[in-house]
Amino acid sequence: MAEFNDKIVVLIPCYNEAKPIGLVVQDFKNALPTASIYVYDNNSSDDTIAVAKEAGAIVRTEPQQGKGNVVRRMFADIDADIYVLVDGDNTYEAAAASDMIALLKRDTLDMVSGCRVTEIQEAYRPGHRLGNWMLTGLVASIFGRRTQDMLTGYRVFSRRFVKSFPALSQGFEIETELTVHALELRMPIADHDTVYIDRMPGSNSKLNTIRDGIRILRVIISLVKEERPFPFFVGIAATLAFLSIVIGYPVVTEFIATGLVSRIPSAVLASAIMIIATLSFMTGLILDTVTRGRREMKRLAYLSHHAPRDQ
Repeated sequence: MAEFNDKIVVLIPCYNEAKPIGLVVQDFKNALPTASIYVYDNNSSDDTIAVAKEAGAIVRTEPQQGKGNVVRRMFADIDADIYVLVDGDNTYEAAAASDMIALLKRDTLDMVSGCRVTEIQEAYRPGHRLGNWMLTGLVASIFGRRTQDMLTGYRVFSRRFVKSFPALSQGFEIETELTVHALELRMPIADHDTVYIDRMPGSNSKLNTIRDGIRILRVIISLVKEERPFPFFVGIAATLAFLSIVIGYPVVTEFIATGLVSRIPSAVLASAIMIIATLSFMTGLILDTVTRGRREMKRLAYLSHHAPRDQ
């Protein structure tokens, strides 16, 4: 077991995890004896709070429902040098935490993602596995392929990552936002394989493959619009311009041949669509400049905190 001199905290967002949370807290106390364990309860209707307190965790609450709201609160409330974020469902390997922290410190990284590895189909359902592969591939194609498991709930962060992260998402889409934040600022990150464990009997997943997959896809589209506005709006402009040309081509050819415009509605529609395409192109140019300024501000916030150091 590695020894660390930095202040380390383990952050566990919880919603109705009374059955596994005691074991999760105990496992991380054993794996990281010097770390402070925080459990943030998100309106649980079972005994999650009582069990977490009995296990020795520092328990706090976040009344706004959704994992994203809990993560935002945790990152704002707690000061530390290294943050371990893990779900409270006992599906992640606590023993890997020390290796993930050692990797973060040794290579001066800002995020280490615990990539899930398992042979148990029930632990990592095919629908979740396929959705993760598709969404991770989509984000990689837009922002860069630097992680193999974008939706993992087990990560280790540096202080400068946490304190520069805006945390705008409300639910499970927070995982996408965490990954894109690191990719956008070109932070040094890495993956570390971790065993993914089957859930305990009586502990049910809160993730819905289709519903939450659609929400994550919406967030990806929103992040592309906000972080890559030029290609986003230029793509819209190009589509509209093509449509305008298709509608307007017969009008133009008729005018060249006869000097007349008999298809007035088509001419008006084609002109209107081309104007919108031009406005979309200009919007992309303007927002690209605005986004660059926002990125510079986030970068300055990131640089205002020290990097993880390997003593």
